[in-house]
Amino acid sequence: MSRTPRPSRWSKAEDPELSHRLSRRGMLGVAAGATAAALLGAAAPAQAATPEAAGRGRPVLPPGRLGIQLYSLRDKVSTLGFAPVFAELEKYGYDEVEFAGYTQGSAGPITLAQLKRLARNHGLNPIGSHVGYYSDDPNAYTFAQNLEKVLDDAQALGLKHIGTASGPFRYGSTVDAWKRAAEEFNTYGAAARARGMKFYQHNHSEEFSFATDRPDVRLYDVLLAETDPDLVYLEMDIYWAYVGQFRFSQRPDGTAAPFEPLDYVLDQPDRYPLFHVKDGERDPSVPHGYRMVDVGDGDIDYQRFLSGVTRLRGHRLAHHWQAEHDNPAESFTFARKSSAHLHSLREKC
Repeated sequence: MSRTPRPSRWSKAEDPELSHRLSRRGMLGVAAGATAAALLGAAAPAQAATPEAAGRGRPVLPPGRLGIQLYSLRDKVSTLGFAPVFAELEKYGYDEVEFAGYTQGSAGPITLAQLKRLARNHGLNPIGSHVGYYSDDPNAYTFAQNLEKVLDDAQALGLKHIGTASGPFRYGSTVDAWKRAAEEFNTYGAAARARGMKFYQHNHSEEFSFATDRPDVRLYDVLLAETDPDLVYLEMDIYWAYVGQFRFSQRPDGTAAPFEPLDYVLDQPDRYPLFHVKDGERDPSVPHGYRMVDVGDGDIDYQRFLSGVTRLRGHRLAHHWQAEHDNPAESFTFARKSSAHLHSLREKC
């Protein structure tokens, strides 16, 4: 059955973990802001005198809410291990990490307890993790095959969110197929909620395509309508959402079907606790319409997007922003530049 959005339940009460991290880091945020200005100034001297570069106005990025998806740093984790990677992220001004597996080829064995402690020792809050949706292997580490194990591990790490980057295509691309997948997501969401966590789904561009049996229906709309908003949340990958806009702003019959990714969030902001912040240069000559680049080097207007969400009443601290690049040219450089750019953004007066 179709669901309707619920009113916001986010409390303005103080977040004790956030307060602890900000207190521990002291002036780290100021230092990160100075580093950001220096980096951006070095990259673009001609812009150094502008009000935005000079740091006027309230920062668009809320305090304590910048994370990074560790998939972007998998090469460094595999060669250096988690400790040196976390030390770099702390220097760059990151507050959170999102996992894509708990080893990622890490140099040397590590337990979940050690991983949790290591992140916290570097002022990094483990905020979420990506796990597979389903597999044909009954022993696979997926929600469908080993739900309790997945939740046990997430709980051991102290995660507040646990989700999947797999699209709901398990049963196909019809409306009924997505309704069936949505009910499974509701089941995972109920199990996560019972443990004090939120289950979420991370999109790519195909979620914004149209049902094969109902070419007038966008599949993402089916997912939103058929999942319980109290049980199933969304992590919008902003880059892939704009790729979806490029690819699927026309129905298969050629009729116009435009959409704006930000509007989905503004319509139901409580459903989007997490975001992936990745950037792209527009290029209509390539199939996706964009070429993925480091955050700040592309054409996605993150000043507009973040401001649109964080200006909503009661939502300044209600969301978590995870920088990501699928295949960065140099992953530490990507992480450093992304933090610098996002910390430099200021609200327009």
